[in-house]
Amino acid sequence: MSHPLQAFRSRSGRKTLLVLAALDTVSTLAVFNLVGHFRGVSEGLIIWPLLAPLAALSFAIYLIGGYRSRTDMMSLDYTNLHAVALVAAMLATLLLTFVFFPGGFELQSSRTVIALSFLVIIPLTLSYRRLVYEKAIAARSGYNFVFLGPKESCEAFREECRAMSTWQPVIHSWPSATPPAAETAGDEILSQPFPEVLAAVAEDRLAVEAIVLSESSRGLGAETAQQLVQLHFNGIPTYTSEQFHQFYWQKIPLRCIEPSWLFQEGFQITREPVFERMKRASDMVLSTLGLLLAAPFIALAAIAILVEDRGPVFFHQNRVGMHRRIFSAAKLRSMRSAAPKDGNLYTQPGDTRVTRVGRILRVTHLDELPQLWNVLKGDMSLIGPRPEWDRLVDEYESKIPCYDFRHLVKPGITGWAQVNYHYGASIDDTIRKLEYDLYYIRNFSFTLDASIMIKTVHVMLFGKGR
Repeated sequence: MSHPLQAFRSRSGRKTLLVLAALDTVSTLAVFNLVGHFRGVSEGLIIWPLLAPLAALSFAIYLIGGYRSRTDMMSLDYTNLHAVALVAAMLATLLLTFVFFPGGFELQSSRTVIALSFLVIIPLTLSYRRLVYEKAIAARSGYNFVFLGPKESCEAFREECRAMSTWQPVIHSWPSATPPAAETAGDEILSQPFPEVLAAVAEDRLAVEAIVLSESSRGLGAETAQQLVQLHFNGIPTYTSEQFHQFYWQKIPLRCIEPSWLFQEGFQITREPVFERMKRASDMVLSTLGLLLAAPFIALAAIAILVEDRGPVFFHQNRVGMHRRIFSAAKLRSMRSAAPKDGNLYTQPGDTRVTRVGRILRVTHLDELPQLWNVLKGDMSLIGPRPEWDRLVDEYESKIPCYDFRHLVKPGITGWAQVNYHYGASIDDTIRKLEYDLYYIRNFSFTLDASIMIKTVHVMLFGKGR
């Protein structure tokens, strides 16, 4: 018999999705009809025309993880991201309604109704998401992760959980009833042999969310493997360390990577030319549009750069692209033209070489706009791993295993690592960002790209990531 919390865990993800989807549907129908009524543009009940804004809203929220029970919907970051996503949904609805839909479509009676409705929906959809999230957190509070493998690997996993704000207890376990020699008397509370874990689960004394296998736990034995299968059928899944990182944290741990990793499933963009061609076509269209829209901002920034620190407007630097091809990347200059050479390859917080205009350009990421030209030429993509300076790449490849895997795709102006990890200036930061880049390379999809675009707007508005 499984623990009541375990039964809830097996249904919580689907239940959360269905509850939130139902609430979003009801909220959209109610708000649009009420706003339309008070604005005097609709008399009867509107239902079918609202499928367009509902679809745009649902897709935008899906892209930011707004239907996942594990998304921290109480955080300020999610609040800002939620608002950005729904503003994007509003713009998509206006575009569909007044550009693509034929005349006479019922929502075409008022742009104000659409805009006001979304402004009301933003706090409404956020408020009940927070209530659902609090309930999910309370229900998960009794759960544990069981890590099956060496103690050293378990300690590394616990540390990673703390770094990723995953606060559930981690129980170290091993297949046999006899503890390994490395176990000490001080570890009893969070260490148990696997047979005892099974007994505690069967007797409802222990609630387990998932079993995590160490990357070195390949020889578990037939009996342990069968026990893991039975636990899976009872609602307690088993993940390898790599699978856990992908499912919970959407990155791939570097310690799990080996040469054969490239031959596993995934990697559509590196294996199927059709994906690369579609991505290239979208890059050309969007970079052309982006350059037209960015031209006034680039011109204003150029004037500001010249006024503060006379010198070149653009800064060019050799970067490493796809298949390690070197290209010259252009950026708006953010450092003094006569900045001293201090030997430091990284820009430090409060770096005196950065101008006042440069600080604004860096915080808003406007210094990256000229790279749209690199995208149009084919050196870069809109989305991909950050293009690194060739001097730094030489250092990274000598110190970081499998760093060259990121050269399987074109570098991007923005990417999964840039929107999920703060700007880093060390080898350790580079490793952390590489784990997100590897996740993107393996799990590329146009849906993931759309998610990155929304999060990029959030980063530009609120100054997170890099």
